[in-house]
Amino acid sequence: MKPARQNCTLYVLLVLAACPFQAATGLDQEPKNPHARWEQSIQGMEARDAEDRQPRRGVLFVGSSSIRMWNLPMSFPELPAINHGFGGSQIDDTIHFADRIVWPFQPKVIVFYAGDNDIARGKTPDVVACDYATFSRLVRKHLPETTLMYVAIKPSIARWKLADLMIEANAAIAKQCAEEDKRIFLDVWQPMLGEDGKPMADLFLKDGLHMNAKGYAMWNALVQAELDLLQKPVVTQ
Repeated sequence: MKPARQNCTLYVLLVLAACPFQAATGLDQEPKNPHARWEQSIQGMEARDAEDRQPRRGVLFVGSSSIRMWNLPMSFPELPAINHGFGGSQIDDTIHFADRIVWPFQPKVIVFYAGDNDIARGKTPDVVACDYATFSRLVRKHLPETTLMYVAIKPSIARWKLADLMIEANAAIAKQCAEEDKRIFLDVWQPMLGEDGKPMADLFLKDGLHMNAKGYAMWNALVQAELDLLQKPVVTQ
């Protein structure tokens, strides 16, 4: 595995450099937990898991609303799948709750969609790529045999003005995936564009952000193709 990206290191140094300024201006009190607003959703998820025991060593889907709204039993009826999506979440939210909603299930494959909301809320592509790198490192630490499949930030009508930033974040994460084993970058960006180079309207709900059944059917096929490849035995010569 190659060393951490330089821009990630720079980002961390910039954050640390800001600490003395905060203390000097009297802002050294303990900050509010930015993840607290998801606590009720996570507790609800845990309650459902306790009532209907989820499979171990299966495929765990985690991330934001594109995961939460994914009808996995209909899309993958033969797959031992877990849906741990919570709408509106960002990459660092999944990191924060991973010890409760990811690691205990010991999945063989993690299908991860996040980064869309991150860009929409002002994070730069570098920060998004660094947050992904952090999650990837934690997966390798806690689940070294697990394959992490990152579903690219999708193009959408509602957020098309952010397309350039999303393309940049996708490219940075794709590069990371290409440099490590057990990492898959699933490109959904290009397949979701029409001949005019813009998102195909018939893949989305009226809000122009979330996908309809046709949009998910496209994702189903792309994910299934990757899962099928993982099942194929490695041929040595």
